[in-house]
Amino acid sequence: MMFTWPISIYYEDTDAGGVVYHSNYLNFFERARTEWLKSMGIVQSKLLAEDIAFVVKHAELDFRIAARFEQNLFVESKVIELKKASLIFKQRLLDDNGDCYCEGTIVVACIALSRMRPRAIPLNIVQEFNRAS
Repeated sequence: MMFTWPISIYYEDTDAGGVVYHSNYLNFFERARTEWLKSMGIVQSKLLAEDIAFVVKHAELDFRIAARFEQNLFVESKVIELKKASLIFKQRLLDDNGDCYCEGTIVVACIALSRMRPRAIPLNIVQEFNRAS
């Protein structure tokens, strides 16, 4: 299943020339993943209270077109691999014409926050992602 989330490019996202600063693409992708979890009823603050956190382990980005101030775009996200303690996402920032501004492969690990060590993804989350795909 594909999840999409709208992104508006604000002045704070850009450099002096009105072009999105490169690290902000990671922020856009993070927001989309967070909103996907929320749409499935998964509340990250509850996970944190249970000593469960998701952290980015690896990110690979391919910048294709410079996004600019005041554009309205959207992030398209899908899980391409679900492992015991990690998820691999393919994410793209697109416009309404389907033009891709940035594409990323993001590996997110589930950890026991108190120990900063990998742990199994909770079964209810695995079930939600399996249901979504």
